[in-house]
Amino acid sequence: MEVILKQDVDNLGLRGEVVKVADGYARNYLLPKKMAMQATEANKGVIEQMKAAAARRSAAEKTVAEELAAKLAPIELSFTRKSGEEGHLFGSVTAGDIATEIAAKGFEIDRHKIVLPEPLKTVGETTVGIKLHREVIVQIKVQIIAEASEETAAAAEATEAPAAEAPVAEAPAAE
Repeated sequence: MEVILKQDVDNLGLRGEVVKVADGYARNYLLPKKMAMQATEANKGVIEQMKAAAARRSAAEKTVAEELAAKLAPIELSFTRKSGEEGHLFGSVTAGDIATEIAAKGFEIDRHKIVLPEPLKTVGETTVGIKLHREVIVQIKVQIIAEASEETAAAAEATEAPAAEAPVAEAPAAE
């Protein structure tokens, strides 16, 4: 079945394109979610108007995205998480965590726009991409710091304890 996309669909096409998809995919997913419409002769006539409007809208969205990218570029995020001895986190830092931290800094970013193939699971500094527009991707720095666990803190205190507090051995009594 041929459909006209009303919005960008990952791995399928961009807004305004005519694409051929499986009938079930069109009937059960694209059409009910209003992501596409059937490519009839009448609708194909409307396509040219949609493409012109989409081009204007895309240009405006790109401008807004570039302005937002300029504001987001200097941001550095920092997360403190519990980790093992080799720097592997017990949990992870997800796109949702990053979106929440960005929101705390005053920017509303949908977590789906954060390009993170898998959650971050190691201590250290990483750059993460945020796809604001199909042509605008901004890179921000994310630093993950190991949280001092109770065992690590106790071990650090034991090594820092002065020698004067060590128990003194008693001298044998003279007879």
